[in-house]
Amino acid sequence: MTTTEIRPAPGAGGGASDAARPVRWWSGRVSFRMHRRTALVSGGALLLAALLLLVSLCVGSYPVPVPDVARALFYGTGDRLAVHFVNQERLPQALLAILVGGALGMSGAIFQSVSRNALASPDVIGFNSGAATGAILVIVTFGGAATSVAAGAIVGGLVTALLVSVLASRGGLQGIRLVLIGLGVTAMLGSVNSYLLTRSSLNDAQNAHIWLVGTLNGRGWSSVQIMAAALVLLLPPVLLFGRRLRMMELGDDLATGLGVRVNRSRIALTVLGIGLCGVAVASAGPIPFIALAAPQIAAMVGRSPGVSLVSAGAVGAGLLSAAHLASSQFFSALVWVDRQVGWVRVVEESQRNNLLPVGVTTAVLGGAYLAWVLFKRRGTGTA
Repeated sequence: MTTTEIRPAPGAGGGASDAARPVRWWSGRVSFRMHRRTALVSGGALLLAALLLLVSLCVGSYPVPVPDVARALFYGTGDRLAVHFVNQERLPQALLAILVGGALGMSGAIFQSVSRNALASPDVIGFNSGAATGAILVIVTFGGAATSVAAGAIVGGLVTALLVSVLASRGGLQGIRLVLIGLGVTAMLGSVNSYLLTRSSLNDAQNAHIWLVGTLNGRGWSSVQIMAAALVLLLPPVLLFGRRLRMMELGDDLATGLGVRVNRSRIALTVLGIGLCGVAVASAGPIPFIALAAPQIAAMVGRSPGVSLVSAGAVGAGLLSAAHLASSQFFSALVWVDRQVGWVRVVEESQRNNLLPVGVTTAVLGGAYLAWVLFKRRGTGTA
């Protein structure tokens, strides 16, 4: 019987405390190893995301008690307002926050590990902007169906990644060059996006502008289904390449000596990372900060020598869930309730103007985090 193991980086767990010792899972012919502290961080982040999901189902412009939430979720009975808000408004957005946050966290972990630079996340090096450009082209050209926007975002991210990689690969792919070229490409794509908005109709420009901010408001079950289907396809190869990713962090020469085909693995991981951020951008828009900070927070809390894809995804899910809950509570929609009819009338323009997009919250946090990273690395000659 052949056993495949995902081992920690050398020197990470041997002879250390119980928190650093690996935990093993096995099923049939495949087994996995994970540091105990990394497993605790991943489980804690997922538990936090689940608790935030429950809170988001209860609070809002129409508060719903926990018993009514349980009845609405499991039986679909109770107050019609509670059933509507829980099942049709809040649950899909909360689930989408977990899925998108997890995808962005793993995508950021892939790019930071491949480039060996803490700033090399999709939103910094231009991949999110490229995905946004592809999605805007679909919105202003074909009307913006959900599947078409997702395809446009993925294609736009792939083209941008190819451009950035070609420009940054002279003399070998270096993290600082990748970040600087990515920032330049992001600025150029921002101008392209602005031009596309000026050449589109008022309705398409308004829809694209709201989407560009990065928001979960108004997202329904169709977005959740697309995101879940994409993760079902992408997660198995992402986790399969996770072992090679940890070996590649040791350096190309050592990874090659361990039997890793570095160039092929780097290309495959890049494509998978672009796919993750592409479907995330297609589902919720270019949400900043999550892909940048989630891998580093997971590594810092877990005291891991490298980036773990599982813990980065779990932390990303928790971060975006927290940001979504905070954003939804800053401003509430204007809701009128007719108690006799037992239904709700919502003025769409009032709702759109009064709900704070989650991208605004994450952008503020991301700016503060980026400043902190640069301040921490001052005088080291690295970025």
